[in-house]
Amino acid sequence: MKVKKVYISKQVQSSKNYEKFSEITKNKKIKVNEVIEGDRLYIEKNLYFDVIWPTNKQLKINVLNNNSIVCNLHYKNFSMLFTGDIEEIAEKEILNVYSKRMHLLKSDILKVGHHGSKSSSCENFINVVNPKCAVIGVGKNNNFGHPNEEVLNRFKKLNCYIYRTDLNGEIEVIVNHSGKYKIKTKIRYN
Repeated sequence: MKVKKVYISKQVQSSKNYEKFSEITKNKKIKVNEVIEGDRLYIEKNLYFDVIWPTNKQLKINVLNNNSIVCNLHYKNFSMLFTGDIEEIAEKEILNVYSKRMHLLKSDILKVGHHGSKSSSCENFINVVNPKCAVIGVGKNNNFGHPNEEVLNRFKKLNCYIYRTDLNGEIEVIVNHSGKYKIKTKIRYN
């Protein structure tokens, strides 16, 4: 895949992965752009990402996870909130930042943060997002016990369809030209 541009958040901590990433982008002459809350990234006319997180004020706890880029994909009347690897502390900060603009967090689909761990998906956050579907990226038989049963119950309480890569394999979201979507998997778990 030919990559021309990469969008990242400001890095507050270096790591071997980040150093390798920097080396690759430099060697391949890939443009690296930092994004911050409030930025809008257009893919085409009716398709864009609104960057929700992080703000200028970076979180100091579990910095690599909690300063992940969170963005809301919009296509016509469809939206999907991508939460990176954030945990509850970042979710609460997002709710504070958007306290007067909560409607901007509402989405049809939520890519669940931090693999559905017990440290993510606080009830207030998912109630504001109010997704119809939750997508959880998680390895089969992982050592962490992800996703957490309590987190799954929060989504079930909202009558939210739950799709998990450990049970469903690859999850494909197909959005048509009018913004209606469907999700394709081998098995639906709910």
